[in-house]
Amino acid sequence: MSDDRTRRVPTAGHTADDDLTGYRVDAVDGHVGKVSEYSRDLGPRFLVVRTGPWVLGKDVVIPSDAVSGIGHDTRTLQLSLTKTQTKSSPVFDEDTYLGDPRHRDQLGGRHGSGH
Repeated sequence: MSDDRTRRVPTAGHTADDDLTGYRVDAVDGHVGKVSEYSRDLGPRFLVVRTGPWVLGKDVVIPSDAVSGIGHDTRTLQLSLTKTQTKSSPVFDEDTYLGDPRHRDQLGGRHGSGH
């Protein structure tokens, strides 16, 4: 029997109506950050994760297929990536790419198809 609170789903566990902003993000080897508010702008195929504190951290783009589970009750998202892999993911630059379809094409080339 499947546990509905934590499950692997192809859209990173969210739809256009869900908001995962602020969810804790854990890599396979520990805590790596929180879901950024920019995730809603990229749609359900990608998540933007804020790694580190406000001043020193950065927003990185994670493909939804790297999500291995979501605990809505605990507001936790589990990745199948290590902390190093997560932190070395493409940096999300809102000034350059927000709303630009070419950005999703660029991400698709690095992580597989984003469409």
